[in-house]
Amino acid sequence: MTSTLLMPRGHGRRSVAVPATASGSTAPTRILDLAHPRVRAAVDALGAPPSTATAVEALRRAHHWIATEVRPVYSIDEARPVSEVLRTGRGSCSQRMAALEAVARSWGVPTRVRGLVVDGAFWYPRFPRLRALVPAQVVLAWPEFHLPGRTPDDSWLPISDLFADTPTAGTGTPFTNSGPETLFEALSRTAIDWDATRSTCPTTGPCDLSAHIRTDLGHFDSRDALFTRHGQTLCPAARLLAEPVLSHRAAGL
Repeated sequence: MTSTLLMPRGHGRRSVAVPATASGSTAPTRILDLAHPRVRAAVDALGAPPSTATAVEALRRAHHWIATEVRPVYSIDEARPVSEVLRTGRGSCSQRMAALEAVARSWGVPTRVRGLVVDGAFWYPRFPRLRALVPAQVVLAWPEFHLPGRTPDDSWLPISDLFADTPTAGTGTPFTNSGPETLFEALSRTAIDWDATRSTCPTTGPCDLSAHIRTDLGHFDSRDALFTRHGQTLCPAARLLAEPVLSHRAAGL
């Protein structure tokens, strides 16, 4: 049983009238604060901007760096700037994905996000004793990277496909959203399938996560635009009360 008590009001989370062809951008936003010295230092630490041919490998390297340098916690402030995530060295899956977007944009790789409304029950394994407080819906910003020439009909690479052609892709234990591993780490070792289209899943179990999707909100030029239109998962009061506690709690504990 999930809860609607802590969710924001006044945001109609339906996919109607949302452009499916958001063009994305390399511009800074409030969340993706590319010009901040901490973000620039992180980008510099990752090396020179990649060429189109090496962009995927560079993004994988950036993913590994973020997974190593930013400790996974249960932060719920989706609007937290990337510079703050880097300052604290702590971040949720969504915040660490935002950090990867910031690196990509700094390299000149346009990004956009797909807005997914995920059933709160997907997080039950992480909060077995607090199910009544788990939000009924979770708004997830799923990044995509624009890589011209990637395929003849689609130049947008979802983050779930970032490691798709590596030797171990889709062969690991399916992601169960329990234990210390988070969605961000799982991307590098197993398939994450929101659309029931992937054929490389080792099982037909949790690798196919499509049953957890309540609504596909479409694509947005930035996560800022998604959250402005549809709101964050929790209402402001709930975020104010819960963030100081959850942002210091390691994921999986």
